[in-house]
Amino acid sequence: MHKGTSCSKAVESIPDGATLMIGGFLGVGSPHRLIDELVRQGRKNLTIIANDTGRPEVGIGKLIVAKLVKKAIVSHIGTNPETQRQLIAGELEVILTPQGTLAEQIRAGGYGLGGVLTATGIGTIVAEGKQVIELQGKQYLIELPLRADFALIAAHRSDYLGNLEYSLTARNFNSLMAMAADHVVVEPDHIVPVGVIPPDDVVTPFCCVDQIIERCN
Repeated sequence: MHKGTSCSKAVESIPDGATLMIGGFLGVGSPHRLIDELVRQGRKNLTIIANDTGRPEVGIGKLIVAKLVKKAIVSHIGTNPETQRQLIAGELEVILTPQGTLAEQIRAGGYGLGGVLTATGIGTIVAEGKQVIELQGKQYLIELPLRADFALIAAHRSDYLGNLEYSLTARNFNSLMAMAADHVVVEPDHIVPVGVIPPDDVVTPFCCVDQIIERCN
């Protein structure tokens, strides 16, 4: 199966109103070409699940500035004043989630788990409206799994099948998101023949990847 495609064709398949998981940590390990193409094509009313909203000129921040996002599920927005402005103005819904909890919710979505038990947030506004259970004398929040229509991820190398290798901490949320979306698009730095990536270095296997970005147009 040939998975290679262009940025434009990959984004053309994403409808307005889609839920997207986008990898990266303040833009490190984010699929920048795909983000730029989302802005160019003007996909709107998006729900974004990500670690953060970057900075106004970097990564997911470009989607925020273009006002293409209606809802963001993230661990922080402190580096993007435009996200904060839109939140205060009622133009954008933001759900702030502790970073570790967010990662586990994505993992649960990918692994088919029913939810996550965590003590993080007990006794704070994070717990408002959520189910609390007691286990062995300790209280836990039940956090529900997260899934998306599309995961847009970045990798250091992909082979022609879609086996992925990441570069150090640029891996961050990418490998988790590759398990938790109905359609996975990867933007690799390099595409190499099958066998070039050592098997032990493959983090995301080809069966999780639907499309590989080969070019921008």
